[in-house]
Amino acid sequence: MDENGAPYLRSIVLSGAGRHFCAGADINMMRDAGANTPEENRADSKRLDRLFNSLWAHPCFTVGAIQGVALGGGAGLVACLDHVVATANIKLALSEGKLGILPAVIGPYVYRRLGSACFRRLAMQASRVGAEEALRTGFIEQVVEHTEALEGAVQSLLDEVLTTGPCAVTLAKELTLNFDRWTDSDADLRDWTLDFTSKMRGSNEGQEGLSSFLEKRSANWKPE
Repeated sequence: MDENGAPYLRSIVLSGAGRHFCAGADINMMRDAGANTPEENRADSKRLDRLFNSLWAHPCFTVGAIQGVALGGGAGLVACLDHVVATANIKLALSEGKLGILPAVIGPYVYRRLGSACFRRLAMQASRVGAEEALRTGFIEQVVEHTEALEGAVQSLLDEVLTTGPCAVTLAKELTLNFDRWTDSDADLRDWTLDFTSKMRGSNEGQEGLSSFLEKRSANWKPE
């Protein structure tokens, strides 16, 4: 909690209502967009990119509880999350190619999650993949047998995350984003990590975590 007693937001769980997580964009809307100007279509895509980028870069630990299908933009949402728990019947697809378009707006986020070769293959195939392949390729992290098991699996994960320093969780995301976006030299990157480590060790949270370990007690951020 902050100095006023208000609780901090530490995690976000994204889930879908009903049988499916997200079947993708409205096809009628995308077809009608053919009548728009290039500028109008670009502005619409920019709004969508803000959604994906905000989720990708959100400082909280983000979790997906996914069932049914996650197609097109739905698969893009999955790719933006930190940890994804899915049911065994999950089907994911970069399905845009079946419609003669491409997963360009979601591309940077899916690419970072899957890597170059896997992203290219799935974008070219545009076919659905099941839980086994999604787990193998790193699209998801965990599989449960049925929807009823999602809540327990997610709660177990959140309980674990809450034992980690709140700032450490957020700054782990910052660390990764800086690795993603780094454009300076390798030497500069290594120097930056030294400064980052020094700052964390000297922080109140870092000192509390190290001291609590040596004193064999719970850190002050851990739930009672």
